[in-house]
Amino acid sequence: MDQQDQSAPRKGAVPQKGTVTQRAIEQIKAMIGEGRLEPGQRLPTERDLAAQLGLSRSSMREAIRALTVMGVLEARHGSGIYVTQLEAGDLLETFGVVADLSRGPRLVELLEVRRVLESTATALAAARISPDQLADVERHLEAMNATDDPERILFHDLAFHRTIALSAGNDTMAAILEGLSSRTFRARVWRGYQEEGAFDRTRREHARIHRALAARDPEAARAAAAAHVGEVEEWLRTQLDG
Repeated sequence: MDQQDQSAPRKGAVPQKGTVTQRAIEQIKAMIGEGRLEPGQRLPTERDLAAQLGLSRSSMREAIRALTVMGVLEARHGSGIYVTQLEAGDLLETFGVVADLSRGPRLVELLEVRRVLESTATALAAARISPDQLADVERHLEAMNATDDPERILFHDLAFHRTIALSAGNDTMAAILEGLSSRTFRARVWRGYQEEGAFDRTRREHARIHRALAARDPEAARAAAAAHVGEVEEWLRTQLDG
């Protein structure tokens, strides 16, 4: 490791926060945030960037790898490392991994976050949804009502909520909700609802959301969405207690 990369503090020195790799990550992010690296721009070579920031090549390599996993950077074969377009969907896709792998109380916490965001997104959608988007929401609702096949219901349930989130007109919020809407978890919910004979209840909840959107009533839409996700929360708590 380069001499300047030694992270053990000298006697009496104030320890630096984080590892050398973490500092490298923060410095690259700062370059992007300050406009020294723009979306779509190619990074300097690993050697040049390490020298520029006063870090070892091994630390820089780890930082680039981590930022690539986060969706901040992308490797193009034979061309180099580039800053991505920094779209919300690229940067927030790790939410999906967290949602898929979370269990127990942590999953309840994620549902609480989803309830807050989805109710807000649905309220915004009530004011902003286009006629075509509203027609898509209705189409997915009708498809859910026309089948008892959990896989088909799951497909249209995801599409129903995705269309509403996109209709809110906030790409970042839609990306977060997409990540929190784990297909794996939703499949488990629908199977549980099938066993409990609760399909009719959740269909009524979806219908209330659609009516509020069609009426262009943000507060009714907010309440309907919050109640719907709240029912899923309650179902999960029951599963954990059982």
